[in-house]
Order: sequence, then structure tokens, then C-alpha cells
Amino acid sequence: MSEEKEISKSNYSRRKFLRNTGLAATGIMIIPRHVLGGKGFIAPSDRLTIASIGVGGKGESDIANFYKSGKADIAFLCDVDDRRAATTVKNFPKAKFYKDYREMLDKEHKSFDAVSVSTPDHTHAVAAYSAMQLGKHVYVQKPLTHDVYEARMLTKAAKRYKVVTQMGNQGASGDGIRQLMEWYDAGIIGDVHTVYCWTDRPVWPQGIPRPTGGTPIPKELDWNLWLGTAPEKNYFDNLVPFNWRGWWDYGTGALGDMGCHIVQPAFGVLDLQYINSVQASVGSVYVGEFQRGYFPESCPPSSHVIMKFPKTSKTQGPVEVHWMDGGIQPERPEELGPNETFGDGGNGTYFIGTKGKMMCGTYGANPQLLPISRTNEVKVPQKYPRIPGSAEGHYAQWVEGCIAGYGNAKMDSDFAVAGPLTEALLMSNLAIRGFDIRKPRATGNGFDYPGRYLELLWDNDNMKITNFDDANQFIKRNYREGFGVTYNV
Repeated sequence: MSEEKEISKSNYSRRKFLRNTGLAATGIMIIPRHVLGGKGFIAPSDRLTIASIGVGGKGESDIANFYKSGKADIAFLCDVDDRRAATTVKNFPKAKFYKDYREMLDKEHKSFDAVSVSTPDHTHAVAAYSAMQLGKHVYVQKPLTHDVYEARMLTKAAKRYKVVTQMGNQGASGDGIRQLMEWYDAGIIGDVHTVYCWTDRPVWPQGIPRPTGGTPIPKELDWNLWLGTAPEKNYFDNLVPFNWRGWWDYGTGALGDMGCHIVQPAFGVLDLQYINSVQASVGSVYVGEFQRGYFPESCPPSSHVIMKFPKTSKTQGPVEVHWMDGGIQPERPEELGPNETFGDGGNGTYFIGTKGKMMCGTYGANPQLLPISRTNEVKVPQKYPRIPGSAEGHYAQWVEGCIAGYGNAKMDSDFAVAGPLTEALLMSNLAIRGFDIRKPRATGNGFDYPGRYLELLWDNDNMKITNFDDANQFIKRNYREGFGVTYNV
């Protein structure tokens, strides 16, 4: 199917659209629904016109999956790095290209219906909110935001602006999570009180000092635009396109990268909402004999976090969710054979119930009851409809939902779901960062670490830690001048 819908030259709406938007010179022949018939109008073509912010790497695959739905036209592309954008630009040569998403939204917002955001974490919220204010549906890569405050604001904004939203944790649409939900709802493992989640990431440098000297900025990269909301600091080698994940200014560590995939099954199965408290311990880095490194700009090499949630509609009491990264794993269940794979090896989610146990791999894939022999023996009725394409159908689900309009189709990870999940993970990062807050000792040499060995208590309504105020500084960032937004929700 052609990317552009052919429109008769005699069609007045087409000529008026091209004249008013100036797109004739670009060769784009896409007519958004609102141009043809106003707000809420469904065009005969029944297609979605998308502008994409961040089009290399994950953005490249996101765009390809939207287009593969057969109902999406990729009209605008935006990226700050010409190297990363090259393949997508080649694949969609008629899409107009921008480097600054603010300019794209300002100039072209009348010419598209929806926006996808696949940038580094620190840009997610401001780009998405800017689009939502314009009434655009949004698809945002995981984690939804960089900060706890941003996650709450985007969750509220989705309701205020009545836009269709989806976070990019595609396992939420997979068959695996539905199988886990059906087993649990049927009472196969009883009441779950504890869940373990783990990953072998980070696979990028963490727990290291930031290089003191800058290195030449690649000519294809607009460093100022890449920094966006983050503090103005020097570029250094290998920060982009991937290693930014290990630096608090830009990324959210292993929790942000994998948590939305691996903790999501616990939210889906148990109907978890907002967190009550969190505590953490982190792996040490040694820079000399018996000397622990202190690198506050970098995420730690490993961590173990315990999140506590209140009773839900699907549990008989509170729930503990353990997160482990850096290769740390929970004790293997006794029902698992010594040579059988725990989760999918490097990653997994493991539910402990009063009557039994179950587990899955990344994205909720390969769900299994324990012992594994029970998986094929236990039969329960299918309760939840499957998404065509399973996890890969996550993209088409959003496209179809945008075409249907706000409130007319169910999304598996809209911001009402993705917001609380993201907040729980970012709350965990508060505990991780608070663990390393240090203050000079009142007497003698060295430092004290007042945030260690605490359980941080969360006031959900006021978005505040009540028993360790120093950690509240990480709830909300100050944006760099010229790159921020004001959340009017």
C-alpha cells in the first residue's frame, strides 16, 4: 500500500489544504481528518497521520511498526542526530524533516493527528506534553518520564486534553500477560503477596565518574538540542546513542530501561496502583583498596529495591515487589529444576501466591506455572481477548485507538496505567539516589549518608517523601531555560 493517499486534483479540500499548509512543495499528499471535517471527523481513508520525535534506534522500529499497521502515514520526522535519523529518512523520503521538535510542532501541528516520542528519557515529558496541549494523541517510549512529577502531570494531561495515549512497553498487549491474569483470576496460585522482578542490565557503564574534559561533538549531532531540558555540560565520547542511560541527567538506569517491561506483569495481574513506600540497597564501586567510590551523577552498577503497595481489588492484603538489577537474582524457587531456566535467564518476573507460584520472561513472555509441568496440565477459560499480533500489536492498537478517538477503544498501556507504573519505578530511583546522599560529618573527617537503611514513606496526594526530605529534590527537575514547559493540569 502506498504511504500517501492519492487525491483527485479537482478536490477542493486537498487544494485548500496544500495552499494553507505549504506542503505542496514537500510532495506530501496526506490530509489529516480535522482538515477535512473538523474535530471528531473520521476521514473516509480512516488513516492516522503521525509526526515522530526521535527517529533512530528504537524510534526507527516504532515508526516501522506504526506504518506496518496499514493505517498510519508518517508525515514528519524529527531528530537531533543526522546519523541516527539516516535510515528512517531514507525509508520515508517524502516526510518532512526537522531537528527541533518545538519548531515542528509550532509550524506543522495542523497537518498531523498524533505524535510518537522515542527520545532519551529526559525529553519524554516535555515533548509529549507539548503535543498533548495541541490535542495530539501520543505514543511515548518507556519509561513514560524521567521524573515522578512528570509522570503524574502526563497522567492528568491525558484526561484534560482527551487524547489517546500509549507507553512503549509492548508486552502489556501480549498474550503472556493475559495468560498470567487468567491463571490468577481463576485462583490457581491463590493470593499473591510477593513478586520478584530482575534484569541482567545495565549493559552500559554505570557507577563511574563523569569524564572531566569534553571531547569534540560529532558534526551530525546538535548537542544543544540533544541536551534539551538537562543541565548544560560538556559532551564526551560514547554518551550517545546509548550510554546516556547510566547518567541521572538524561537516563533512569536499569529500572527505567527494563522496569516497565518486567514490573508491568505485576501491575497487570494484581491491579497495583500507587506505591506506599520504597527502600533500596546498591552495589559498591571500589576505586582503591577498601575505598568506596562516590559518583552521584551516575546510576549504581547494581541495586535491590523493595516497593510496597497497598491492598488492591485483586489481593487480600499489601503486596511487596522486589526489583533486582546488575545480575542480582532472587533465590530460585524449590519447584524449579536445577537445569530449568528461571524467567528467561537474564530477566524475569516471579509471583509467589498462597497456593502456588508462576513466572514469565521479559515482556510477560513465556508464562509458566511452577513446577513447569503444571503449565500444560492446568486449563482455565480464556477471559481476556487477545490483541492481534500479541506484543507487536501494541503499535496497531494505538493507531486504531487514535482513529477511533478518545474513550472509544481500550489501550493496554495508556497513561492511566503507565503513569502509576512509571511513578513506582521512579520512586525506586529516589530511594537509590537517596542512598548516596552524603553530608560532611559534624565532627571528624569523612561523610555520613543519612538516606541509607531507611524505608522512604510516600505521601501520594502531596507527592512527597515524609521521612527523608533530602530525597524530595529528585521528584521534580528544574528544566534548562528555553526547553521547559508549564504543566497546566
